[in-house]
Amino acid sequence: MKYNRQLTERIAEVAEVAGYLWQKGWAERNGGNISYNITDVAENLCGHFFLVTGTNRRMRYVCSSPMDNMAVIRISDDGRSYAIVAEKYISPTSELPSHLSIHDYLLGRGRNQKVVIHTHPIELVAMTHNAAFLGRDVLSRLLWSMIPETRAFCPKGVGIVPYALPGSIELADATIAQLDDYDVVLWEKHGALGVGENVIEPFDMIDTLSKSAQIYMSGRAMGFTPAGMSDAQMQQLKEAFNL
Repeated sequence: MKYNRQLTERIAEVAEVAGYLWQKGWAERNGGNISYNITDVAENLCGHFFLVTGTNRRMRYVCSSPMDNMAVIRISDDGRSYAIVAEKYISPTSELPSHLSIHDYLLGRGRNQKVVIHTHPIELVAMTHNAAFLGRDVLSRLLWSMIPETRAFCPKGVGIVPYALPGSIELADATIAQLDDYDVVLWEKHGALGVGENVIEPFDMIDTLSKSAQIYMSGRAMGFTPAGMSDAQMQQLKEAFNL
């Protein structure tokens, strides 16, 4: 497969974000995965092409040696199978069915979001262990209130998917059901998933939400519950930024 300039740039973008995930402690061992619909930059080929992190591959190595740890796959014309088309044979993530289900949904809705990121942000995962946070929009409201940027950069907040087997179609379907309503979907006791037009966009949203979770937990560690912004203050922010 020919690596043109655009594809090379996208590989570099994924490698950059993989490094961030590792540095933040969100990608222990082979935790997390990234997929990128690269159909528009695959020259002289038909069907859909995806750049996907490899199975049992570490994000820290995706960062340092991208194409030794990522696969490029082509979906068959009938959609029933895929072929690995990169020069090096790397098997894609074991969560590929979930990723492809989400990409299929995004394409079917005419959305231009080409990237799916799943990662394990420590504080956000910890918060999903508290049943009090799992009600609809409870965690969105709390995280928005911690710092103005969260309300501005994640205006739809977070959806919650009850625990389901990692990599299962059940988990993918439950996630898809939340994608129209929320910026990021949290998987109870597991991780976070975001989608975006490029690989930085979902990373930034998860990172922003994680900062809010850290502020909340820092306050609790100091012996108080952070007051958070009031409803009036958040409404003012909403109007000012046309959220």
